[in-house]
Amino acid sequence: MLRLGIEELKTKKEKFAEIGIKTPAYDFEKVWEDTRKEPVWLHIGGGNLFRAFHSVLQQRLIEQNEADKGIITVSTINDGMIEKVYHPYDNLCLDVVMKADGTLDMEVIASIAESIAANCPASWQRLKEIFAQPSLQLVTLTITEKGYDLKGMDGEIRESVREEIRQGLEHPKHTMVLLAALLHERYQKGKAPLALVSTDNFSHNGDLLKNAVLTVASMWEEMGIVEKGFVDYLNDPSKITFPWSMIDKITPHPSVTVKEKLEKLGYGSAELIQVNKNSAPIAPFVNTEECEYLVIEDSFPNGRPPLEKAGVYFADREVVDLVERMKVCTCLNPLHTALAIFGCLLDYHSIADEMQDQDLKALIEKIGYDEGMKVVADPGIINPVKFMEEVIEVRFPNPNIPDTPQRIATDTSQKMAIRFGETIKLYVQREDLDVKDLTFIPLTIAAWCRYLMGTSDRGEKMVISPDPLLMEIEQHIGQTQFGNPDSVGDHLRPILSNEKILGVNLYEIGLGDKTEAFFRLLIKGPGAVRNTLHNQLCS
Repeated sequence: MLRLGIEELKTKKEKFAEIGIKTPAYDFEKVWEDTRKEPVWLHIGGGNLFRAFHSVLQQRLIEQNEADKGIITVSTINDGMIEKVYHPYDNLCLDVVMKADGTLDMEVIASIAESIAANCPASWQRLKEIFAQPSLQLVTLTITEKGYDLKGMDGEIRESVREEIRQGLEHPKHTMVLLAALLHERYQKGKAPLALVSTDNFSHNGDLLKNAVLTVASMWEEMGIVEKGFVDYLNDPSKITFPWSMIDKITPHPSVTVKEKLEKLGYGSAELIQVNKNSAPIAPFVNTEECEYLVIEDSFPNGRPPLEKAGVYFADREVVDLVERMKVCTCLNPLHTALAIFGCLLDYHSIADEMQDQDLKALIEKIGYDEGMKVVADPGIINPVKFMEEVIEVRFPNPNIPDTPQRIATDTSQKMAIRFGETIKLYVQREDLDVKDLTFIPLTIAAWCRYLMGTSDRGEKMVISPDPLLMEIEQHIGQTQFGNPDSVGDHLRPILSNEKILGVNLYEIGLGDKTEAFFRLLIKGPGAVRNTLHNQLCS
């Protein structure tokens, strides 16, 4: 069985080719050495999306002789990725693209030059060395929405974060505190410019990143922990930028089916590794779809790799905003979240299987074409209607993408304001639209509250996906009773009025009572979710 590692690539290159695995067409060890000496690109969050997208983009540039450096990746959470997936396989990864016809495109990616777990003293010193290098051009992030959040449901900075900020610059744990500390190191070692690029799926991601870093830096300045000029450095666009971006590539957890196909071919590095009982498995391979989009605001004060030659769109902020809003607020993410919520309630474990359910397919068509598309502006570089058609007719139904509603339902409290709240706001602002005409968006918000009861539509207990606000929200949802619509009372009001969660106060704009009414229908008893959904679609 072929194993993933430097020696195997050197001595058995033809064996990889025999089983259909492409291998790097460049001297990756030299690339790694040069990268460690003069780093150009550092990425925080070395999970599946990074391995399937960012690292592949850089490999394309290296193979085209458009770049001679790789990427350094950093994990700021103790998820086992670096210790169990990167280091044992010499930072190599097998990228598996799952096509709709069932075939696999397989390629060993070698553009990751170094991987660092940020939770030990030696790693912290290495990170400071990297950030002190003038050659560093960009830092990208894929840490999900919750990674940027410093605050609780009440809008105040969490006490645990305050305590970490009070402890100062050495060995921080929260990603935003860590990043602020590393930027301070760069400030002290010459004030070199740098672009910090969030490539996570939410609106105006660069602004959220900037606000989080500046919050930490400003608190340090008030405490006298950093110099007065540090905040000015972060605010100077000739020095530090926070470009907006839109990223789109469905990259589910590693698939048992893919693992079995690889092993049948004679490939031995297809382990599924369970770090702990509460987490999804990780693997030295990553499986993903063929479609991909990345649009980035072209604001890089220290230069950047020519990623447009690997298919990345660069544009001004206005165009990025339009593309991002199109995808995150209308044409993909809200549809994904709706499928996740209803899919969990209706006992589905595959997004592709859900797309064979006529009610669920009709639901996302209503949210997308009927309700969302009315407020979408065409960004010019990607057509919204064609994009949505590709999502609904090609991408979501792909049976070879082993994506689950349970994965998509993770951290939903961090997503609702972006995926539904922004559309609701536009309905309020537009004189030609009436927010009270919305039906399927408030129905989905009600279904999310119903999901948080932890009871399926059959009336059986189900596992709720991880969410940073789960305990706070459950205090309210827990006071409602399955099978008893009269138990709702005012228990939903703290959630449906919370602008941090939904982006708007639903009661102030006239949707609060409508959403509550849907919730009452959804909790009537077994089968109420299916019946309510079907009846609304038929009305």
